[in-house]
Amino acid sequence: MLDDAFPCVGARSAFNAGRAHMASYGRLGGDEPVQLQALCDALGRFSAAYPDPGLAPVTCVALFDDDVLDEPDFERRLWCHLQALHRCDARDFAWAQGVSQNPGAADFSFSIAGRAFFLVGLHPHASRLARRAPLPSIAFNFHGQFQQLRASGKYDKLQQVIRSRDLALQGSVNPMLSRFGESSEARQYAGRAVAADWVCPFRPGGPHGR
Repeated sequence: MLDDAFPCVGARSAFNAGRAHMASYGRLGGDEPVQLQALCDALGRFSAAYPDPGLAPVTCVALFDDDVLDEPDFERRLWCHLQALHRCDARDFAWAQGVSQNPGAADFSFSIAGRAFFLVGLHPHASRLARRAPLPSIAFNFHGQFQQLRASGKYDKLQQVIRSRDLALQGSVNPMLSRFGESSEARQYAGRAVAADWVCPFRPGGPHGR
C-alpha cells in the first residue's frame, strides 16, 4: 500500500497519517471463538475511536496468518469468516441502521458493532495488482465516510484518480469497481471478477437480526 504505484490514494493517506490500524487474527475462514471475538472487539473499539472520522481516510486492517490457494479460495474463506464474525456480533448488536442486511441489495453494507463497513479483501494471489498483499487481509472502512465524500462532492474526483492510477498500474480498470451505492458492494469485497448472476453466500440473522 505504501508503494508509489498503489492506486488507492485513500489507503495510502490513512497509512501515512497514522490512521491505519492493523493486527493479526488467526486463520481466515476459521471459527475460533477467541479470534472472532477479538476481531469483533477490535472493530468495536475502532468504531468508538472514530464516531465522526470526517473526510480524512481511516482504516482497520485484519491480517490472517495462513495462505490461500487462489482467488476462489480467498473469496470462499472470506465469506466464511464474515458469516462467523456476524454470528459473533449478532449476539450483542443489531444490524447498522441506514443500510440493508440483504447482500444482494444496492444499499447493503457489512455491519459490526452497529456500524456499517465497506470491506476490501487483499491476498497474495489476487489478479488485480492493487489487491495483492503478503498475507490474506480484510480492510474495514467506514461506509459513512463514502457517504460523506459523496455529499461533499469529493467522491467523483477521488474515484477518477484511483481509476487512473489503477489503469497505469494494471493496464485496465478493475471491472468490479462500480459507483458507490449503484450495486451491492458485496460484489467488490473479495476482489474477484464475478458474473452478473453471482449470488453472495452471506446470510444475515441472529438474536438481533431484522
